[in-house]
Amino acid sequence: MSLGDDTGRTRTRLPEASGDPYGGARRNGRSSSRSLVTVVGVVVLLIAAIAFANRGGGDSDAEEGGDSPKAAATAPTVEKPVPAGAAGIPAGFAHDRQGAESAAANYAVALVSADILKPDRRAEIVRQVFVADKQTSLADRFDKAYSKEFLSTIGLDENGNAAPGETYVSRTMPIGTKVTGYSDAEASVDVWCSGVFGTAGEKTTSPVTSDWFTMTLQLRWADGDWKVDSFAQKDGPAPVPGDDKASTAEEMAKAVQEYGGFTYAR
Repeated sequence: MSLGDDTGRTRTRLPEASGDPYGGARRNGRSSSRSLVTVVGVVVLLIAAIAFANRGGGDSDAEEGGDSPKAAATAPTVEKPVPAGAAGIPAGFAHDRQGAESAAANYAVALVSADILKPDRRAEIVRQVFVADKQTSLADRFDKAYSKEFLSTIGLDENGNAAPGETYVSRTMPIGTKVTGYSDAEASVDVWCSGVFGTAGEKTTSPVTSDWFTMTLQLRWADGDWKVDSFAQKDGPAPVPGDDKASTAEEMAKAVQEYGGFTYAR
């Protein structure tokens, strides 16, 4: 993840009305009655529309067809969520395209997490996520990338811990997945993600911010599960930034402690 440049933002606001919009003029009683009838009519139509949608909702899927791209991308399935495996990372994914998507989404969360910066947890993640013949080489690459010097630049000690009174944040939220290649033995899956990362603390020089990125994971079916053979990451697609009020360091740290993550499965 990388920090992006600050972007100027403009938001158009409607002028707020002050005083009587009618300038104090007396309102016509008939006009008020007509407005009331209109509002009642809209409410009745809305209730009828909701009732119709609830009654006929089950027919739309049949009309579109179960194999349509839209239905396949959004419809839930009867597959049970995958159980947690070693290191708290889901395991036991189905040997199909859906299982590959679920594996890729969950592995993206693990690979861009605060735990990957902790040597002990990183070793567990590597063993759980990657195919056996790539674990040693990737563990060495991770150790070099997340060196003591690197961790120091983001305010962490050699064990990946923040200074007392501070909380390091790195959470990844998959937005969607796309299978770009599939066979019984291999799969290539793109995972579009949003994330928050940085240090929550009053004196931090790296406050928590957000980013958008896409991870491409090359998966291999090995030992009865989908495992990562290799992966790459690129920026975006990113939406236009909003103008949400930033939370305080205390609020951000509290949120990280109180809100857990998800297991991703369709």
